[in-house]
Amino acid sequence: MRILIAEDDSILADGLSRSLRHGGYAVDAVRDGMAADLALTAQAFDLLILDLGLPQLAGLEVLRRLRSRNSHLPVLILTAADSVEQRVKGLDLGADDYMAKPFALSELEARVRALTRRGAGGGATLVRHGRLVFDQTGRVATVDDQTLDLSAREVSLLEILLMRSGRMVSKNQLVDHLCEWGEEVSTNAIEVYVHRLRKKLEPSGVKIMTVRGLGYCLEREPGASFLPN
Repeated sequence: MRILIAEDDSILADGLSRSLRHGGYAVDAVRDGMAADLALTAQAFDLLILDLGLPQLAGLEVLRRLRSRNSHLPVLILTAADSVEQRVKGLDLGADDYMAKPFALSELEARVRALTRRGAGGGATLVRHGRLVFDQTGRVATVDDQTLDLSAREVSLLEILLMRSGRMVSKNQLVDHLCEWGEEVSTNAIEVYVHRLRKKLEPSGVKIMTVRGLGYCLEREPGASFLPN
């Protein structure tokens, strides 16, 4: 999952980036509204964390432009002005959630998890695929209650494939959702990640199918489902 942070406070932006990367997300950050608008036009993200008080282009205008392009990207607004009027404006323009500064980092992380699940089409925190169960909150995969030893990138790869179970995901799409700006990750490296994950999933019977020239697909199981908490 890839997140864009649009926040002009460098200390806050760096702290959020470190925390979210530790949680297994790919994170890019910009410091002004024009850069945010450009990034959102050129790149695919799974979540936008948007400060309203951005220089050059206000956060509400960034949001307005995003929704005018018919984007359904989940948006979490951050602002130092915790007024009803500001909240109403943001929500009316299409924001999905709202947090006033200062805020508890643990709460923001929980809201990020909820919004990325919602954006992927699932409201539940547990996803079952045959004998495999993936916990989106803890970002842990288990087979028959035994935890799989997965790297952070393998967890993110598995999550992307699970959310698109039965559908083709190209190598370029995986690069877009797994990697941050400046990372030199080739499609050959994606093949390596897929190979490693495939080997670890073998005991569960979950199969990653390769369609040459197109990409990868998690074989759909008849019993694939979201589980309630």
